[in-house]
Parts: sequence; C-alpha cells; structure tokens
Amino acid sequence: MQREDGRQPDQLRSLSIERGFMQHAEGSALIKMGNTHVICTASIEERVPPFLVGKQQGWVTSEYAMLPRATHTRSQRETRGAKGRTQEIQRLIGRALRAVVDLKKLGERTLWIDCDVLQADGGTRTASISGAYVAVADAIAHLKEKGKIDTDPLTNSIAAISVGILKDTPILDLCYSEDSNAEVDMNIVMTGDGNFVEVQGTAEGDPFNFDQMQQMIALGQKGTAEITAYQKSLLS
Repeated sequence: MQREDGRQPDQLRSLSIERGFMQHAEGSALIKMGNTHVICTASIEERVPPFLVGKQQGWVTSEYAMLPRATHTRSQRETRGAKGRTQEIQRLIGRALRAVVDLKKLGERTLWIDCDVLQADGGTRTASISGAYVAVADAIAHLKEKGKIDTDPLTNSIAAISVGILKDTPILDLCYSEDSNAEVDMNIVMTGDGNFVEVQGTAEGDPFNFDQMQQMIALGQKGTAEITAYQKSLLS
C-alpha cells in the first residue's frame, strides 16, 4: 500500500524531541511526530491531593489541551471544563506516567504533566506520552539536583504509538488522514523493557481478527522500541 507521505507500512514519521523547551518548568519537551507538535511540561508541586495526605507518597497527574487552531478548522477553547475526549486523554497520560514512577520514592509532592498540542496531525495522545516522559525525567533530575530526593523514582521509560489497519494493511504511526479513514485504530503504550501499560483498539467498521491484532501489536512494539531508543539517547 502506498502511503500519502511515502512511508513504508512499518515506518515512523520523523521524530524529534527538544528538551528544556520552556524556561520555568522543572522539566519540559517539545515533541514533533511528523506534523504533530506537542509541548509537554512537568511541574513539581510540594503537596499532594487530599486523598493522599499523610500517606508518605506522591502523585502524578496530567492535563491535556489543544490550541484552537491546532487542527484544520478552529475549535473552541474548553473554558467551561474539559470535554469527554480531553478527559479520556489526560487520564491516559497520567496512567501511563504513573506506571513508571515509584510514588513512594517521589515523596509527598505532585508531578503535574501538561500536554498542549500546538499542531495536530494524528497521534496527539501518543506523542504526548512519549514527550511527557522526557519532561518527567528532567523534572526528577531537578529534584535530585536540589537534594529533595535521594533515590530515583523512575522505574522505567514509557513510550506510545498509534497503529491501525487501512485498506486491509496494518500500518504504524497514523497521520490524520490515515486515522480518519482507518478500518481499525489502536493506541499502544509500552515500557522501555517491552511490557504493555495500555492497549486501546477499536474497529470502525468490520471487526478485526486475532491475526490482525497480533500484526498491529507487533508494529506497536517496533514503534515504541524505536521511540524508546531515541529517548534514551537524548537523556544519556
């Protein structure tokens, strides 16, 4: 199958992550996956939510937003509260990062992850997770430099990618036009050592079979492994 940007079915879009993109955040990164661009920041707040007070552990949570003109047509700002899709994405980002942070070692503080989409061309939630990991790693390094923690709370790295089936062909890292026409859309979140944190898959038309699911998961493993290698080279 010929993809519109000339990529092979198992090929990622161009990937770049710029560390320290925001001046004031303890950790930040600008991630670009093709034409999807997301600013990810990790901010440290020296308190925890009420349900964790006195439990000698921290918390990791996330907020996600998209600029009004990140897409082909202007979308309204969510000034009256996050919509359902936004809530779903920010919960996914929070779950993904909590999977690789030891909350006891973090101490009684909150790590706020903010992911703001500057430009959207598919895969904004997966790009947010991959970029947020770099921001979180730098925020934790900041805590260690300041002497606020003795041991590293990061237990692993985390990366995410979209996969799908388009014209009966499993493909990796869908852009918007592919995602909007795909027969199946799936998001895969994996740790650096190859374990799954989350798999979200939906048939938009006909159901997909077990062999197709295995093919998509194999593509997701390949894609997240490549992102993980890039993250590690960036942080080393």
